[in-house]
Amino acid sequence: MPVLELDDGSRLTEGAAIVQYLADKAGKADLLPKAGSMERYRALEALTFVSTELHQTFGLLFNDKTTEAFKAMAKERLAKRFDVMDKQLAGRDYLTGPAFTVADAYAFTVVNWSKYVGIDVSRWPNLAAFQARVAARPKVAEALKAEGLA
Repeated sequence: MPVLELDDGSRLTEGAAIVQYLADKAGKADLLPKAGSMERYRALEALTFVSTELHQTFGLLFNDKTTEAFKAMAKERLAKRFDVMDKQLAGRDYLTGPAFTVADAYAFTVVNWSKYVGIDVSRWPNLAAFQARVAARPKVAEALKAEGLA
């Protein structure tokens, strides 16, 4: 479970909540649109999708106790979710439109796990292009290199 420990020692958990907190603290409306706007609700919708439909399912694939049969079902579930994402990304750069948000950062991270579980995202051309586009962002490329993932 992702955990962010704050300066006061308190902790915030769950990826979607953490990225919202960080975006709000940064004060950058381009990372998470302003409260009350439809753009923000679309970003929250995407965050929730990544958290519940992707992140949770990938968790099963990284669990040593998950049977091979159940892992195969999890991969099928991910394929269906990737179908949804591929359609959503058709004709747009990012999940909610032309602007990169924390939802895109979260999605990129989670979808990137595909290569560690034997899922080739190239069968979803819009999703593969999204992954390449986000990976090419200077700060993302820098982070991937620092983590030894590039």
